[in-house]
Amino acid sequence: MIEEKMDWDIIVVGGGASGLMAAGRAAECGAKVLLIEKTDGCGKKILVSGKTRCNLTNSADLKNFVSMYGNNGRFLFSAFHKFFRPELLNFLNKYGLLTKLERGGRIFPVSDNSHDVLRIFKKYLSINNVQIKLNTKVNGITIKDNAVCGVKTEHGNYHCKAVILATGGATWPSTGSTGNGYKISAALGHHIEKLKPALVPLIVKEQKLAKSMQGVSLRNVRVTAFQGEAVSIDSKLTPDCVYGRGEKKSPRPPVIESRFGEMLFTHFGLGGPIILLISLSVVEALEKGPVSLLIDLKPALTREQLHKRLQRDMDNSSKRKISGIIKEYLPAKMIEPFIDLTGIDKEKLAHQITAAERGKIVELFKALRFNIKAPLSLEKAIVTAGGVSLDEIDQRTMVSKLIKGLYFCGELMDIDADTGGYNLQAAFSTGYLAGEKAAEYAIHL
Repeated sequence: MIEEKMDWDIIVVGGGASGLMAAGRAAECGAKVLLIEKTDGCGKKILVSGKTRCNLTNSADLKNFVSMYGNNGRFLFSAFHKFFRPELLNFLNKYGLLTKLERGGRIFPVSDNSHDVLRIFKKYLSINNVQIKLNTKVNGITIKDNAVCGVKTEHGNYHCKAVILATGGATWPSTGSTGNGYKISAALGHHIEKLKPALVPLIVKEQKLAKSMQGVSLRNVRVTAFQGEAVSIDSKLTPDCVYGRGEKKSPRPPVIESRFGEMLFTHFGLGGPIILLISLSVVEALEKGPVSLLIDLKPALTREQLHKRLQRDMDNSSKRKISGIIKEYLPAKMIEPFIDLTGIDKEKLAHQITAAERGKIVELFKALRFNIKAPLSLEKAIVTAGGVSLDEIDQRTMVSKLIKGLYFCGELMDIDADTGGYNLQAAFSTGYLAGEKAAEYAIHL
């Protein structure tokens, strides 16, 4: 027989960023709160975020901030109106955490230590008497008369007036985000928008080529995603501006998205900052057909400028092998694969290179082509795109439109953003709002 546990005003399911904030805020508002976490500790994703430095939020203004979530960003206006960056930073400062601003508007703890962030939340929950139950998996929510009345766990059933689901996405399963919240939500009648990996490295069909350059990190390059196979793309369609979330202009087909910055080659394909940013658009475009990426290795130079520079270098070093010339343009590990792609004999001397061969080199500098096979699996992504449909959640309160007393927050919902602190801010803001509104509901029930 399953043991029936004591009553609570609110049970928060999941001890990640949004769940910790929701539990603390609900208790601060006077509710009796139990936080149930299925792993042996809370905040595991906080600890690994920002490469363990914890990128808390971003200094972007509200309009640009919201644009980083794509079409679903508007849903966050109410949460941000209630608790946005200034409130978050004041909250953290109140509990003893100092923050600093870095490149790209990113805001981090001064200590560069995510453990300090987690300590703040543990303090917040402790001061407000939130009870925490670890190593306990929630299997479902009990409903009576279309309203929440309890939670079912593997160790027994708990009575409560409201539940806040903060189970996270389906990425980083080692942190506890295994997608359990989607099953619970679906069992209650909620529609789950298709789950997709976001901020994820990409596997290429030209794996041998990528592997030959494994470990090479490139800075100040332009990567453009195109709908279509690489061989069919006119490289002159590569734009000279950034297209992507947060940008005012939209690209014209076949361009999907274009980013400028840093990337790297891996044994399976492509990774690094701009690849992660472009990845969700690529994942969605793959559902429509082939997708290719063209890498402009020299975006600061036009084709004409590159031709002139190459000609000058070859004239000045006419007895040098072609590999010696290319050495001035690319990292060492890229030289041999690059020359192989041009089809030029690597033993050829500079003065033997024809105009046509020079043209091939320039074309390859402006368009190193890859066909995308697939993203890495959902588990390997930083963020889950998709989730509980926002049409079924009241943005003013985070409450379910289907079940009374059921609240959502964080990555479980169909919200995701680019890197830069946006995902954590959404988690903190929706958690704060859900906690406050759930407390109002439960206390007055």
